[in-house]
Amino acid sequence: KITLNEWFEEWFANYKIPNIKETSVFPMRSKYYNTFGKAIGNMKVTDIRNLDIQRVINDMNKQGRASSSMRDALGRVRECLESAKNNRIIDINPCFEINVPWENKTAERRFLSMAEQTRFLQEVEHNWYKEMFYIMFLTGMRIGEVGGLKWEDIDWNKKCINIQRSLSCQYENGVKTMRLTKPKTHNSYRSIPFMAETEEILLSQKEKQNRQKKAYGNRWRSSGEFDNLVFTTSLGSPVIRNVAEKEIKKVVKAINFQEAIEAVKENREPIEFKDLYPHAIRHTFCSRCFEKGMDAKVVQMLMGHQHYRSLIDML
Repeated sequence: KITLNEWFEEWFANYKIPNIKETSVFPMRSKYYNTFGKAIGNMKVTDIRNLDIQRVINDMNKQGRASSSMRDALGRVRECLESAKNNRIIDINPCFEINVPWENKTAERRFLSMAEQTRFLQEVEHNWYKEMFYIMFLTGMRIGEVGGLKWEDIDWNKKCINIQRSLSCQYENGVKTMRLTKPKTHNSYRSIPFMAETEEILLSQKEKQNRQKKAYGNRWRSSGEFDNLVFTTSLGSPVIRNVAEKEIKKVVKAINFQEAIEAVKENREPIEFKDLYPHAIRHTFCSRCFEKGMDAKVVQMLMGHQHYRSLIDML
């Protein structure tokens, strides 16, 4: 007489939690309860039919849910009920032959041209996050990897940056939670050699950070597991994704403001600097590597991609 929600908790605790990152537990559980758990979670597993699953998908579509969200939710409950079948709770998994609407939208992969990259770096010349942005362009690290980078990860002798962890920040039951976690995949553990002015930039960051620590003394916020981070806010706090995104928006706004002034002076239409986000800088690094003729397998290693196809999708 077990209900879908009851079986989901049993399955999730025994099959999923032991094999996923700690930071994935809350989001994965929440997505289930906001979809199938909410709609048919109180039904007995043995009473759920194919039509019930299809009706949930149809309702999600009417609510304007993205096709990817519907497929993700369906995939999760399908996996859950397949386990119920393997455990002889049900004879047939009702989650197959379900129609999910397709979206005809193709997401634009944003990356900067060489001219845009130069303009962006010019704008951050006197910004507290200057060194962080330079390193992002020079390494292609994920923003979580940038935030989780510690000084002991810098190998000054071998001239490389060792990716050992990632900074995660999410809301769990309304509470903002930050923690250092394992990198995204096994391939994310990697060493990125110093390229171009990487060493110079890191030394500049070290010197600047030491000056700031001395000036703030006990008010410097870096402590506990977040001590010794390479990149922090000007007060010593970890740089989470939201901080990086806000700073990038400020830079883009400043560039467009200056361009508007120049356009008026030169009696022409302004050239808009399109919106930017942290992952676009990662895309840009990947593009620069291929522009320089770097071998695809080497780029895959530098990016920390598990599959070559993931690398191609970035272009």
